[in-house]
Amino acid sequence: MGNTFGKLFRLTTFGESHGKALGAILDGCPAGLTLDLEKIRAEMQRRKPGQSKITTQRKEADEVRILSGVFDGRTTGTPIQLMIENTDQRSKDYGDIAQAFRPGHADITYHQKYGVRDYRGGGRSSARETASRVAAGGVARAVLAHLVPALTITGYMVQMGPRQIDRSRFDWAQIEENPFWCPDPVAAQDWAEYLDALRLSHDSVGAVIEVVARGVPAGLGAPLYGKLDSDLASAMMSINAVKGVEIGDGMASACLTGVENADEIRMGPNGPEFLSNHAGGILGGISSGQPVVCRFAVKPTSSILTPRRTINTRGEEVDLITKGRHDPCVGIRAVPVGEAMMALVLADHLLLDRGQTGGVRGVIG
Repeated sequence: MGNTFGKLFRLTTFGESHGKALGAILDGCPAGLTLDLEKIRAEMQRRKPGQSKITTQRKEADEVRILSGVFDGRTTGTPIQLMIENTDQRSKDYGDIAQAFRPGHADITYHQKYGVRDYRGGGRSSARETASRVAAGGVARAVLAHLVPALTITGYMVQMGPRQIDRSRFDWAQIEENPFWCPDPVAAQDWAEYLDALRLSHDSVGAVIEVVARGVPAGLGAPLYGKLDSDLASAMMSINAVKGVEIGDGMASACLTGVENADEIRMGPNGPEFLSNHAGGILGGISSGQPVVCRFAVKPTSSILTPRRTINTRGEEVDLITKGRHDPCVGIRAVPVGEAMMALVLADHLLLDRGQTGGVRGVIG
């Protein structure tokens, strides 16, 4: 039920934070696509835990294995199964939360719904699950490279806690040059000092991530219940710790007048050209040919060493600290996860559009 995403290009993930393995099954991938395992592993490396003091110290190899659906480096059209073995579980760290609920965490709702939960690292509610999404996103990127070679997807952090980037300093080249995936080098330095202080005080902080897809053709998505932006919002909201999603100007659109919000259009040598992009590249649920801009906010991790008031399964009031290894800012490693979800949604919509319209478009000019 809640473990599968997509319509034609369907992703199912499985596994828990401290289980033997986790992974993904992708159904609906076209046959004959070149699938380079090393490219998938490169995506996994960007999300990999334990690479610096600003992320969790859990050490996982995150080696992806392809169990089915690929032969001689090419997809066969059958389900692709990806598996990632867990190699650095330290479940004893979670003994204190076996019977108590972390405030701000899904512990209590999993217990309320199922009456049983895997307390080791949060089980299925752990961010560890997102490793499967990044692996699947590597396959989605192969589909996109085949169908729309010029399409690119880039994610980056635009805010940590209350501290935002200065967009006048936005530099695409800086994104891969710092551990925060930050396009503003000044903000990246500020965040490093800010996060270090929070980490030493046994606290955590949230963040805002922006994902931009450039080269998206016009015509993806369908009116009302098949909207591209609806599926993007659902995809990003499904990431653990995400609390809000915006497309284009998002909530800030409410502050604009109609004159300000209107993305004016002129006729260019190759078709319509928009003079702004408040809409985020999607109008009426259908891509306009502009960059698709999606933004999501992640909350601070509730797994902190500062005591918080809570209750246990017996209904007793207790104070709880959470041991273990956790990201002081989960937004950092959420960047490649957001990119993966963008890739999965776009691959699904490209295949849906190919079936519905065959790529035939309305002519302008």
